[in-house]
Amino acid sequence: MIQENLELKVKFLRAFGDKTRVQILECIKYEEKTVSQIVESIEGNQSNISQHLACLRGCGIIVGRQEGKYVYYGLRNQQIKELLDTFDHVLSQIENNVACCENHISS
Repeated sequence: MIQENLELKVKFLRAFGDKTRVQILECIKYEEKTVSQIVESIEGNQSNISQHLACLRGCGIIVGRQEGKYVYYGLRNQQIKELLDTFDHVLSQIENNVACCENHISS
């Protein structure tokens, strides 16, 4: 059971381990946005952004709400926003260490 929980944690954390996905999460942190608004905001490629949105949605980190012909994406809940805020808070305390880290962690 502990191993299963560990695997789920790793899978969940991987969703935050991609630059584009983090950009998307920061983009929709305070308000819902359409794919077009996200693409414009982070200056990305629509196809690539859509794939990352599908990943985040599939993991339950974001939700999509249909309104007319548009889908608005937002964070699933307040806890996800708080988690992003916690990442920022912790990073502000250790950013010099992270910047100097030469150990590249990979899966």
